[in-house]
Amino acid sequence: MFRLPCAEKSAATSHFPNRDRTRGGIAAPDAALNTRMATRARVRAPELIGKGGWLNTGGTDLSLADLRGRIIILDFWTFCCVNCLHVLDELRELEEKHRDTVVIIGVHSPKFVHEAEHQAVVDAVERYEVHHPVLDDPELATWKQYAVRAWPTLVVIDPEGYVVAQHTGEGHAHALQALVEELEAEHGAKGTLRRGDGPYVAPEPVATDLRFPGKAILLPTGTFLVSDSTRHQLVELAADAETVVRRVGTGERGFGPESFSEPQGLALLPDGKVVVADTVNHALRTYDPETGAITTVAGTGRQWMQGQPTSGPALEVNLSSPWDVAFFADRVWIAMAGVHQLWTYDPATGTVEVAAGTTNEGLVDGPAAEAWFAQPSGLAATEDRLWVADPETSAVRCIERDGAGFAVRTAVGTGLFDFGHRDGDAAQALLQHPLGVTALPDGSVAVCDTYNHALRRYDPATGLVTTLATDLREPSDAVLDGDDIVVVESARHRLTRLRLPEEAVRVEAVAHRTQRAATEIAPGRLRLDVVFQAPAGQKLDTRYGPSTRLIVGSTPPELLAEGSGTGTDLGRDLVLADGVTEGVLHVSAMAASCDDDPANEYPACHMHQQDWGVPVRVTAGGVERLPLVLAGLDA
Repeated sequence: MFRLPCAEKSAATSHFPNRDRTRGGIAAPDAALNTRMATRARVRAPELIGKGGWLNTGGTDLSLADLRGRIIILDFWTFCCVNCLHVLDELRELEEKHRDTVVIIGVHSPKFVHEAEHQAVVDAVERYEVHHPVLDDPELATWKQYAVRAWPTLVVIDPEGYVVAQHTGEGHAHALQALVEELEAEHGAKGTLRRGDGPYVAPEPVATDLRFPGKAILLPTGTFLVSDSTRHQLVELAADAETVVRRVGTGERGFGPESFSEPQGLALLPDGKVVVADTVNHALRTYDPETGAITTVAGTGRQWMQGQPTSGPALEVNLSSPWDVAFFADRVWIAMAGVHQLWTYDPATGTVEVAAGTTNEGLVDGPAAEAWFAQPSGLAATEDRLWVADPETSAVRCIERDGAGFAVRTAVGTGLFDFGHRDGDAAQALLQHPLGVTALPDGSVAVCDTYNHALRRYDPATGLVTTLATDLREPSDAVLDGDDIVVVESARHRLTRLRLPEEAVRVEAVAHRTQRAATEIAPGRLRLDVVFQAPAGQKLDTRYGPSTRLIVGSTPPELLAEGSGTGTDLGRDLVLADGVTEGVLHVSAMAASCDDDPANEYPACHMHQQDWGVPVRVTAGGVERLPLVLAGLDA
């Protein structure tokens, strides 16, 4: 039903074979919009402020005045958010092609407490190869100045310092390209465009054997295989978990026969080969430790988009940011972080299919096909259960057999907005963005509680959560080796060997909620309006019926007395129930547009989609109308 993101993230889709992957983008304005822009007040871009300071500028603080004459694209992101990571990859080509006129500035706006730590932002900028200036805004000051509502959001500022467009979600590279070209032509003619080198200054490289490793496995030889994610390689380490035996892959980002792009999950197959989640290539590869051969077994190298096939020959079906893999129930299970699902790959038939999840982001248990996940990123298999680290809900989930199928159950975690470090009964225990799970011999599970820098333990027999170790640095996976557990300390660039402790570590309980403020709404009737303007040169596609769709729901469901469900209008009157004072509105809006060219018999068509999870608080004096922008100017 609804995809509910990093507090509020947006995504979009292409539905038909002849439709590209544009997702609600803002292209160059058409004549009607130009007329409207000429008669409306121009909005001066607010200054860029953030207590964390600037990265990738060589120590220089930037202001909008420093950048006057350049086209500025602000990328509001947070490093927990897979949609934000997709946008970083989408911007790379634009950044390279227009580096003499365009300055991309990342505005890091944290969801989790850990993401507000300056060093964590420094690490993320290196980890994800961000090659433009980044403003660290831990208190969301610039986020509020620009009235941003969702991660990721892109804001375009023209060379004279005025906001000309805003995009929410992924898939806007085509629209941005068109708008940049128009702004280059317009301001080049006016003499207000300034070309030249940008303010980006690359940081000094650091020499380490591993750089932000992601996942690890123990090979039958007693050595460790590690995904060295930022270096786009696999690295085999000796039994001491320190000495490099060999490196696998070229070390350059790519999808060639011997290259990876930010690989993460690893799993040993019965035939001795290792299956690799090649995350940013949206593919599964196998690596043969005997021969060194690397083979693509699933994925096309392109990102899966809504409406595309979800089953079939593995090499013909697109995947979306596979983050981990595990062999369970005679299949390779895939934590498909990019679409909040679990898929499976069958090595015997060479096919893939969806196994659990709806693509909606949230915390919903039940039959596998109806469950909601939130960026699943860690898997661990036992004989009868598959454990899942579900980081955006700070949860540990599991897949269990249910008759002829499977069901999903939550062991620890309550939802998208609650997190912390609290031990005790699982019903009230808190984690913070865990990325890894490891099955232990006694039936319990070790949890790499990544943003708490801790190793935690959940015991199904007692229902208790305890802390095994602290003072780790962004642990992302762990491997059993005899009586030891070897932890991937991603932000310390190493594997750390620990003896499994017999007693838990005592920690002071801490609970948090995301910094993103709730929208105050008035009791009674609430008008919801989704604003959509077709991109330049396009019109709404009504050839096959209504070209728009709106889906509305809430958590808790009792928040809405009227107005939930699906319809074709992009506006709806909602009625709030008496007695429910806060919750989350889940809104998913879609619109189809096609090129408006009568001479073209087969116009290119695009599906625009965005999903919002809007925290709300019911209070006297709150707003009676909630506008959300699907695509528009100066939004």
